[in-house]
Amino acid sequence: MDRIREKLKDLPLNSGVYIMKSDSGQILYVGKARCLKNRVSQYFAHSANKTEKTVKLVEKIADFEYIITANEIEALVLENNLIKKHQPPYNILLKDDKSYPFVKINVKDDFPRIEVVRKLKNDGAKYFGPYMQGITSRDILELIESAFCLRSCKHDLTRLPRSHRPCLNYHIGRCLAPCAGRCTKEQYAEQISEVISFLSGNDRKIHALLQQKMEQAAENEDFELAIFYRRKLEILDKLVRRQITALPKDYDLDVFAIASNGLNTVVSILFVRGGKLVGSDKQTVNDLALSDEVVLSNFILAYYDKVNYIASEIVVSGQVDESQLLSEYLTQKKGSKVNIIQPHQGVRRQLADMALGNATDYLEKSLSIKEREDNMTLGAIMQLQEYLHLPDMPIRMECYDISHVQGTDKVASMVVFVNGSPHKAHYRKFKMKYALGNDDFAGLQEALTRRLDELKSAQDESFAARPDLLVIDGGKGQLSSVVEILRGKGFDDISVIGLAKREEEVFLPGSSQPVILPRNSYALKVLQRIRDEAHRFAITFHRDLRQKRQTHSKLLVIDGVGEKRVKALFASFKNIENIRNASIEDLMLVKGIDRRSAQNIFNHFHPEHSGKDTTHSD
Repeated sequence: MDRIREKLKDLPLNSGVYIMKSDSGQILYVGKARCLKNRVSQYFAHSANKTEKTVKLVEKIADFEYIITANEIEALVLENNLIKKHQPPYNILLKDDKSYPFVKINVKDDFPRIEVVRKLKNDGAKYFGPYMQGITSRDILELIESAFCLRSCKHDLTRLPRSHRPCLNYHIGRCLAPCAGRCTKEQYAEQISEVISFLSGNDRKIHALLQQKMEQAAENEDFELAIFYRRKLEILDKLVRRQITALPKDYDLDVFAIASNGLNTVVSILFVRGGKLVGSDKQTVNDLALSDEVVLSNFILAYYDKVNYIASEIVVSGQVDESQLLSEYLTQKKGSKVNIIQPHQGVRRQLADMALGNATDYLEKSLSIKEREDNMTLGAIMQLQEYLHLPDMPIRMECYDISHVQGTDKVASMVVFVNGSPHKAHYRKFKMKYALGNDDFAGLQEALTRRLDELKSAQDESFAARPDLLVIDGGKGQLSSVVEILRGKGFDDISVIGLAKREEEVFLPGSSQPVILPRNSYALKVLQRIRDEAHRFAITFHRDLRQKRQTHSKLLVIDGVGEKRVKALFASFKNIENIRNASIEDLMLVKGIDRRSAQNIFNHFHPEHSGKDTTHSD
């Protein structure tokens, strides 16, 4: 602590980023500051205002570093980049699988489809959403499809033959059939314009269309169809009732509120799209900042970095640290003005109070859940470091497993846990190139060799990240084979353990006796979870490869079909069932498939048509 006090005296008054480290040099927390001297000194000052979780962090800090930046915006960007790179355990890390459904219209296409997507791209398309809880994106999509005549097929319209016939949707009045030239670009664009208007908050047109179709179906005594349209009107009515009358119909905003008890923190979000409340979300967060204002600022930054969609107005229930700075950064990111508002009255205050009520309620109900999650994740890796006397907290753990049947279709899996939780975006898999046969030791050595070679070249995001702990599924033999590779590659400073299945014994390099972790310990549970996940991931990959090989073999018996055509078929149709159900016209759309080959493939799956020409012409 004396060393820290000396360093505090030399802190500059500039803006920048500070990096808190443990006694082993591991990064624990990254923060930004308008004035480094003031912000960092607050962590070590004797104050009753510090929360319990901040006190916990300070106890672990053995050293800190700082980087001076030219301005506050640069500090904010650098902080964000460092958090993503190092993933410190005491910073906000949104769940890897957290994504929201959006409706996408690619207006650049001549005849665009309406799609539901979870990843937003800067591709010029229009995105609407997110939609959830009560009114889902699927509900919105079904409303659009029932009211407007748009295509749902995935055909490349530029490659369809002139003889192509429209599908059933055209004949029942659900599509204008641009695939068969039954409408012009202008006619189709009118429909798209109506859809965009509806998604922007104008629902009168779609209500009139659905009402008209319901009445027409009833007149025709098609009561099943009439009920279908009535149900769509009910969904629309539910959406309309969420209209916030004091807001314009084309208004989009996000509402954030934070609730904390000093140890646990919850952030609640409300989504308003087209003047309607379309969804909400609540997340427990782990960020050991000095105040809730800083935590909320960090959360908003992390949230918009992940979802890649920024509302024009952000409403917050209370103060946000450096709100003007955050507004400037989000404005630059969005490309248009983003306002951050803390309202004191009116409809925005009501929305902020609603969000705060949701956060407070969830905080009270989720305390035991949050405590258990913390114990299973961050608490588990802290316990693991203590039990195994590891030099660093195993923030990034990697586990490897081998899967094959009698040496065929041999694969290896690499599963990654960060802060005790699966980080699925960093999972990787290997098809064995050299270690063929039944030798699992050789398989592990090949997987680790290829992984460590990638660590040196740093081309892949996951492979470029240095692991704190390698977990090997197996005992002394498997562990020794991996240690040999680590030493040969110059990475013997990376911690590695073996986990034997039968007795759940943990083997350490250089020790003949295993470590027996307490059966009910969170440390053992996190090792079991990552081991089981690596096993599942390896088996799934192995089965997929085996099934693909067997399926390819079935297609290769067809006259005129070789490896290249098999690959092209799977690239277009994804699976054997889609190939089986494809028409000859559909098969001919695949690159390299001529009429004769398409006929042979069709006849192979439909022998009753063998010898007949099943193609059609107008």
